[in-house]
Amino acid sequence: MVDAKGRNMKCLTFFLMLPESVKSKSSKSAKKGNTSGSSKLPPVCYEIIALRSKKKKKMSAEIFPTKKPASSTTTTTTVQQYQQQNLNNNNTIQNCNWQGLYSTIRERNSVMFNNELMADVHFVVGQPGRTQQLPGHRYVLAVGSSVFHAMFYGELAENKDEILIPDVEPAAFLAMLKYIYCDEIDLTADTVLATLYAAKKYIVPHLARACVNFLETSLSAKNACVLLSQSCLFEEPELTQRCWEVIDAQAELALRSEGFCEIDRPTLEIILQRETLHVLELVVFQAVLNWAAAECRRQNLPVSPQNQRSVLGKALYLVRIPSMSLQEFANGPAQSELLTMSETHNIFLWFTATNKPHMDFPVTKRSGLLPQRCHRFQSSAYRSNQWRYRGRCDSIQFAVDRRIFIAGLGLYGSSGAKAEYSVKIELKRQGTTLAQNLTKFLSDGSSSTFPVWFEHPVQVEQDAFYTVSAVLDGLELSYFGQEGMTEVQCGKVTFQFQCSSDSTNGTGVQGGQIPELIFYC
Repeated sequence: MVDAKGRNMKCLTFFLMLPESVKSKSSKSAKKGNTSGSSKLPPVCYEIIALRSKKKKKMSAEIFPTKKPASSTTTTTTVQQYQQQNLNNNNTIQNCNWQGLYSTIRERNSVMFNNELMADVHFVVGQPGRTQQLPGHRYVLAVGSSVFHAMFYGELAENKDEILIPDVEPAAFLAMLKYIYCDEIDLTADTVLATLYAAKKYIVPHLARACVNFLETSLSAKNACVLLSQSCLFEEPELTQRCWEVIDAQAELALRSEGFCEIDRPTLEIILQRETLHVLELVVFQAVLNWAAAECRRQNLPVSPQNQRSVLGKALYLVRIPSMSLQEFANGPAQSELLTMSETHNIFLWFTATNKPHMDFPVTKRSGLLPQRCHRFQSSAYRSNQWRYRGRCDSIQFAVDRRIFIAGLGLYGSSGAKAEYSVKIELKRQGTTLAQNLTKFLSDGSSSTFPVWFEHPVQVEQDAFYTVSAVLDGLELSYFGQEGMTEVQCGKVTFQFQCSSDSTNGTGVQGGQIPELIFYC
């Protein structure tokens, strides 16, 4: 076919087959108008469109080239704009071809995060008066959570356009949605517990595991008691065990923290029953008083001894008051007005009388933790010109393969007779001081080691090098270690040692001072 200008054209045609009813009517009219003609009508031919055949059809690879995009800078900028929009609520994409900006389904799903475009459900999240409306897409949510799948597509699914979620914080719900849509985990110390609750509620196990890992890495004596309460609530035994390790080894810091006053009474009772708390019982009693005062304020009660005793209930009788010294009891519980006159009288008799009265309080001391010692030398020696101290530093670096708590150092003492040394011990990581203590110790002239303690045990993480140092001052020469080992197995913990650049008195891996590390595990 040739058009008016002489160009070759193709004619696209098709034949229309008439229905039977139309055929019958046409047959009758044909009989009336022309009796000699055939009763059948010829096929009808329609010319739909003329197509130019000058160029070949293009393949998809030619339409969407992978090389040399029109403007990579423009595309990147647009993507960044969409990502920034998703940080805000209820965004709508303006570009009609936004899908072409992303090469993977993950990236395209990410655009839908917290976006009104194609949203078919909305969540009203948070407590009344502090709610936030968040858009969602049923299919994406059902793919990411079995709870959402049951909610939207299960046998008892409800077709509600708006779903109320008063028990989850908006920030935590958004963090969960971000994981479902974007496969990204965005946790902070302020939102991780609420996010863990949301992940548990909607059965998003990988997000829950990430929350637990975050909590384990940020665990310290300050938040161990609160995390213990939450780990029991969420049934996370590994996190619970980690919390107990910190509370046992750093009990004084944990009990004096603000977090201890925030726990519920069942958690308080569990802690007070703990046999391995490494702390004086007087510290336990003072912590209980602080918790009771905080609980009175939570219940809008005046802080008084009577109200404190009331909110404590049976928890008071878990404090091992008779295990204190007489002086500790006289200066503490006896003057607190928390005990009745009869209880105070009986406890004084417990300390002084031969026939001791019956006690409602536990009378045995807590066993605490047994310190372990890592000895890094195979022998010790003494020479007339070694080991001398003139305020110079003895130092060594170490690393462990599991988390421990360094409690102190074992040091060599005088090689001649009894002698007193002043010593400053220090623990550092990457130049940052974690703990130090200035104290004295008395040696007896033997080759034994003598413990010097930090004020509180210090948590040491695995697979990282720490530096311990000791600066001694004393007139007498001391023993020194030799035949040092670069690796020592001590129980379940493997220690590795290497020389420290802080050492200016000759101590190294092969010999010198600091023969022992004292730790809890």
